[in-house]
Amino acid sequence: MKQPKIHIIDVTNRDGVQTSRICLSKLEKTMLNLYLNQMGAYQSEFGFPVTHHETNYLNANLDLAEEGVLSPIRLSGWLRATREDVKTAFKQVPKLKHVNLSISTSDQMIVHKFKGKLDHATVIKEMIEGVRLARKCGAESIGVNAEDASRTRMDYLIEFSLAAKEAGADRVRYCDTLGCDTPFTIYDRIKLLAESVQLPIEIHCHNDLGLVVANSILGAKAALDCGQDAFINTCVNGMGERAGNADLVSVILSIKYGQGFEGKYLLDDKVSLKSAWKICKYASYAFGVPIPINQPGVGSNAFAHESGIHADGALKDRKNYELYDFEELGRGEPEIIETGRKITAGEYSGIKGFRNVYEKLEIEFKDDSQATEILELVRYANVHNQKPLVDDELKFIARHPKIARKIFTMTL
Repeated sequence: MKQPKIHIIDVTNRDGVQTSRICLSKLEKTMLNLYLNQMGAYQSEFGFPVTHHETNYLNANLDLAEEGVLSPIRLSGWLRATREDVKTAFKQVPKLKHVNLSISTSDQMIVHKFKGKLDHATVIKEMIEGVRLARKCGAESIGVNAEDASRTRMDYLIEFSLAAKEAGADRVRYCDTLGCDTPFTIYDRIKLLAESVQLPIEIHCHNDLGLVVANSILGAKAALDCGQDAFINTCVNGMGERAGNADLVSVILSIKYGQGFEGKYLLDDKVSLKSAWKICKYASYAFGVPIPINQPGVGSNAFAHESGIHADGALKDRKNYELYDFEELGRGEPEIIETGRKITAGEYSGIKGFRNVYEKLEIEFKDDSQATEILELVRYANVHNQKPLVDDELKFIARHPKIARKIFTMTL
């Protein structure tokens, strides 16, 4: 029997961008998908297929997947568990292959959110119809989200999940929507759910009590203890609604180095922290939110030692005061900051300065026509991002101009 594993489904481009007061451009969302692919994330919940301003971005990223650029990562869309959402999603994004269908399951939300529009029986009926239609439309994998699962009666949550399994769902997403679970409750609840339903479990937690990483890994442990794969939902730098979601890097570090986890509970083989420093710095720049100095793994103080005893011990043997090596997270290389003349590419750039920027990136254009085409796209990208482009964004535009054009195009 195959040993179950923990996989990462990152939801930065869905739940992370729902963080109040911040947003990402479609180019920035694309770059995060590329970095997540480098990190070995199993899946990126890359957006909302029924939202019109997402359509071109979603289709463009699926083009990148078809070309093998975004591979092997899966790109999944978030939908409400309704026939209408499913129909619209597959009409607007015809190459969509992976979806999560979401509906509320707690008494609180069924009574006080749906206000009589749905009852417990019709919630299950709507979900079943959505799952069956999604499969008919060509979905290769379907997750069913029990919103507010942590406040849902266990007997009903099991009934709901068994109905999802019968309808053809591949996974059930246990959503601690209010962040009210503790490591004790989430372990017991997911263990009972996994035992009863015999399906892989997604764990989607929020940080309202500061327990999001602990809850996420204990939920995963419960699923694995029942012989089922676990899929932890993460966000880069812990972004997400209210107090945020489970931080991508912290979750991976906890599984790799947490006592009681290391070696016993297996992480997806593809997961690598080598791009951690890059993706966290990029997300911080894109969101406009600094990384806290005490952020695990990537904060500026994560490997800093000042106390005499600590500094002396770390210099003698880093394992005295460091649980993991900074090189594993892609840290340690010097970063060059130019303090003299700097030519940048912006929305008003001319061809000479633009060529100078790309020459430094070691990218050459075959002729003036190609250079002019890329310059025009870079101008649009600066307007699109409303901030200077980073080197990886400039390289992406030069390598994938047709896809970049689609990403920058908004249709109503």
